[in-house]
Amino acid sequence: MPDNLRSTPITMPDEGARELVVNMGPQHPSTHGVLRVKITLNGETLEAADPDIGYLHRCFEKIAEGITYPQVMPYTDRTDYVAAITDEWAYALAAERLLGVEVPERAEYIRVIMGEVQRLLSHLIWFGSFAMDMGAVTPFLYAWRERETGYDFMETVTGTRQLYNFLRIGGVRNDIDDDGWQALDRFLKAMDQALIEYDTLFTKNPIFEVRAKGIGPLSAEEAIAFGASGPVLRGSGVARDLRRDEPYSVYDRLDFAVPVGSSGDAYDRYLVRMLEMEQSLRIIRQAIKQIPPGDIQGKVPKAMKPTGEAYARVEAPKGEVACYLVGNGTVNPYRMHWRSPCFTHLQLLPHWAPGNLVADMVVLIGTIDIILGEVDR
Repeated sequence: MPDNLRSTPITMPDEGARELVVNMGPQHPSTHGVLRVKITLNGETLEAADPDIGYLHRCFEKIAEGITYPQVMPYTDRTDYVAAITDEWAYALAAERLLGVEVPERAEYIRVIMGEVQRLLSHLIWFGSFAMDMGAVTPFLYAWRERETGYDFMETVTGTRQLYNFLRIGGVRNDIDDDGWQALDRFLKAMDQALIEYDTLFTKNPIFEVRAKGIGPLSAEEAIAFGASGPVLRGSGVARDLRRDEPYSVYDRLDFAVPVGSSGDAYDRYLVRMLEMEQSLRIIRQAIKQIPPGDIQGKVPKAMKPTGEAYARVEAPKGEVACYLVGNGTVNPYRMHWRSPCFTHLQLLPHWAPGNLVADMVVLIGTIDIILGEVDR
């Protein structure tokens, strides 16, 4: 055989070498999207984890520079596509501040109702998939049952079940009719019973407690240093919630608690999200009682050509979502930047991984409630 066709000799690792580098994803079901994590193993023990992103990149921020302000709204749905309303809300707030547009009271209450229903739907898919990542299939089926009831409401109001394009600069696209209020009532009643069932089924399950307690601890100081927000931050005992601390819309008129954890581990982050669902139900019922009659769309200029800059942020289900807009007097944004909590929280994986078992990696990924549409944008 000619030398240039000779195969490369196979070399065996040293007998003392114990490290093994493997890929987890991008096809792995527990990566919650097209995420690749390069993990270094010593036996079954994690020594390092290196997240590799960019498989779902769609140039969202750059595309926004070439379309008009109203045309940006549908693109926001596709960032966190299981919490589309809250991402629409971040953009709407930034655009309204840039344009100086006032939102009618009724539209604000509708936004709160829709936003909190969206929080429930997002937390439900997180609860079901988090449990299934650890081998518990039944909670996923239970959560999907309630999600269907919630999506019936969303479809009744918006006409679709996931990507809504419902918010408008200055208000909302349409009002909630009688069928919508009835569908909402069915969902709220279903959730009252469901949360009791979830708690009985899963919260005190001894297998779940062993898999989650003490996994991925994050102190309050570490959470702040890493720029954590939402349930990840509150799970570490930091009572920070934009709806209360920097209230937008009509949240300052509503009474609700901010659940926090004590240990900062995966179990605490689970409890925070479960308690947040109770508070969302509380918020929605108050908003239903307080909602006034009136318009659902404020006055906006026919040609939106703002100048200046604006920044807005909302308390989304996964953490703080923010939008920075710059206008230069043309009909399309000069610059837009999107702040994603999932992107920020990914940096916790290398921090958490060393010393845990490879089976704990699915818990660590699940505990930050990641979605790659928002990470890659």
